[in-house]
Amino acid sequence: MESFTIGVILPGVAVQRRDGLDLPAAARHAEDAGLDGVWHGDHLAIGGPTLDGPIALAAAAAGTRRIKVGMSVFVPAIRPLAWAAKQIATLQHVTGDRLVLGVGSGGGPGQWAAAGAPYRSRGRRTDTALELLPRLLAGEETRLRDEPGEPPVRLAPAATMPPVWVGNASGAAIRRAALLGDGWFPSLVPPREVAEGRALLAELAAGRGRPAPVVAIGGTAALGTGDGVPSREEIASGVAAAYGRPLEEVLPIPLTGPPEQAAEALAAYRDAGAGHAVIGVAGGDWRIQVDLLAKVRDLLR
Repeated sequence: MESFTIGVILPGVAVQRRDGLDLPAAARHAEDAGLDGVWHGDHLAIGGPTLDGPIALAAAAAGTRRIKVGMSVFVPAIRPLAWAAKQIATLQHVTGDRLVLGVGSGGGPGQWAAAGAPYRSRGRRTDTALELLPRLLAGEETRLRDEPGEPPVRLAPAATMPPVWVGNASGAAIRRAALLGDGWFPSLVPPREVAEGRALLAELAAGRGRPAPVVAIGGTAALGTGDGVPSREEIASGVAAAYGRPLEEVLPIPLTGPPEQAAEALAAYRDAGAGHAVIGVAGGDWRIQVDLLAKVRDLLR
């Protein structure tokens, strides 16, 4: 079978408190279990407790040596670009070049207002960030704005540009991934949509003389049975309510049941062209869920 990597979203604040986990311990558990990556989101003001993404990921990485660390997803355009580049470079430095940079432009207008960033310009600002980040991380003098008299910026120390996986399943995200990214990273979509997007991705990339970016999918899981393990219907109802999608559309997406059942579901994504999965734990003890995901990974190898 072809290689298929599985990473896990690190536990949020409430789960850390409930399960007695800090981020370094959680990341170390995922590494010891044999997973391929640990991931953290990037949210400023969503009405609930969230940690700063880059700082949280740096703390998690401190407890590990091998496992990839990923942003799911970093929003560079909500920040001044030089600051975003400095955060990425620092993560590369402290993780020993283990960063995978998921990039998005979402988060809702409230978060952009809180950051003092223009929501309507988020697409253009994201494209500019992806165009200039490689030069900024390389330590090259870079003009951030095309304005007379604007001095260039040069950051040090230089860092390796991490692979960029462009988040979202939209046509704009596919085009951005084909032109500026190393990967396409849609979440909570069926295998059919992955296959269709991958075909467009390859076509657009070829038109620019670029290799086809890799495909990674974001998913949600509650495997096995026991206290606090929700059903597929419960998970899907939460997803449908959060994203305003019909229940019947999202019902097949959550990974539930024994590892063999989850492996079969992920194999359909692999057959559609995905090579990576990043899974959020929807319920149950976080450590146990990680151990079950590691069994899924073994079944897919």
